[in-house]
Amino acid sequence: MAAQVVKDYNPSIQRTTHLQYFKPVEKHLFTGDCMPYYHNGTFYIYWLLDEGHHAGLGGLGGHQWALSTSEDLVHWKHYPVALGIDEEWEKSICTGSVIAEGDTFYAFYSTRLKEGDQVREQLSYAKSEDGGKTFVKQRPNPFYSAPKECVERDFRDPKVFKDPSGTYHLFISGYMKEPPLEGFGGYLVHLVSDNLKDWKEIESPLTGQVSTPECSDYFEWNGWYYLLYSTGGDTYYVKSRQPYGPWQYPETQALVESWASVYKTAPFKDNRRIAVAYMPCRSNGKDFDGPIWGGNMLLRELTQDKDGNLYTKFLTETLPASEPMEMPEMETDGRTASYSGGRLTLTAPNGVGVASLSGLPTDYRITMEIEPQGNYDELCLFARATDTRHRGYKLELNANKESVFLYNTGINTVKDLRKPITLDLILKEEFIDMSVNGKRCIVNRLHEQKGDKLYFFIKNGTAVFKNIRLHKLK
Repeated sequence: MAAQVVKDYNPSIQRTTHLQYFKPVEKHLFTGDCMPYYHNGTFYIYWLLDEGHHAGLGGLGGHQWALSTSEDLVHWKHYPVALGIDEEWEKSICTGSVIAEGDTFYAFYSTRLKEGDQVREQLSYAKSEDGGKTFVKQRPNPFYSAPKECVERDFRDPKVFKDPSGTYHLFISGYMKEPPLEGFGGYLVHLVSDNLKDWKEIESPLTGQVSTPECSDYFEWNGWYYLLYSTGGDTYYVKSRQPYGPWQYPETQALVESWASVYKTAPFKDNRRIAVAYMPCRSNGKDFDGPIWGGNMLLRELTQDKDGNLYTKFLTETLPASEPMEMPEMETDGRTASYSGGRLTLTAPNGVGVASLSGLPTDYRITMEIEPQGNYDELCLFARATDTRHRGYKLELNANKESVFLYNTGINTVKDLRKPITLDLILKEEFIDMSVNGKRCIVNRLHEQKGDKLYFFIKNGTAVFKNIRLHKLK
């Protein structure tokens, strides 16, 4: 067992600033599900420490909780394993959540175990008296097993919170053995307690999901209540003016990013809210390989409109360090593209308009404003291109489809793409990360193309690109 449980994670050698895209320095270790928590001015990120992309302990994970903290989101401290595997029967310390009462922290989590050929999950909890840095498991262990109507293999990811009356709640991911409609058995088991020890089940706040709604999150923010849950790694949310619904499905799911798995959130100072996910790796490091479990940490800042809809933007404090760089000469074709006074105009009502920058580093950040002149088919950029035959990675805005594509991944229901658009793009190692209007983000892992050109383009339309700023990543 010892060979399959991480023992060599060294918190003292990890980077302590610019946490975006973080993974352990040790090449064989990765970041899994993240569990943010805020308490007394400190932002905690508990995260699953992974080796082998979920292959530990016979494929059951072998995960343990690591911890990183910050008081300003700029400077970070890393700690040894806070909640680890101690017993032979513990095959993974799975995702959970934390709550503090006075000086005591309580961690609620699921333990995965195997008996014969059967795998099941059960609830455990632990206490910390040192500010949440190290936890001691409590008895009975387990303190709660799957109710009779729930599949034992799908009973995990407890989310703990306390309501204004002082009652504690747990939302636990589950799947019904006999759902009302076949294929829609995913639900949340809802437990309540007065003392964090004795729990009873009450009515579920969410049922009828196509799979187990994993890694749920729940919070109130400015008079709106939110319930988050993940399906296939994609994080969805519903909102309500009442604590447990009836839920409203929002007009856009801003947390759905194919390469951002299981977002969970926590408050921060000044009524801010921070979302943290992990980015899975690609199986063989090729651009079209599928995702595998475990990878790098991804942080976003949540924003909220008057109707309670949530949006995401870059979390400024954690972005890679950069410095301004001189703009290369803009290359235009003299027919569909013109550049003057820092403004690039692409005019191509009957086809494609193109301009380019050359001699760019592999890693850089570029910001710009785009003003579409009426409707268009598609517009935006080709990054890390070599030439027009090897055009790099296509970054596309499509107002008619309300979509944004970043090569082979995309997001939908992106609004206001016919209005002036603010774009912020980061290219760092295999990560290409883009923020659109400070409201929607999309990230991808792309390893193979490293060209030094950036193409600007529009198809069947006209647009002005202005205030283009380049920064080289340090």
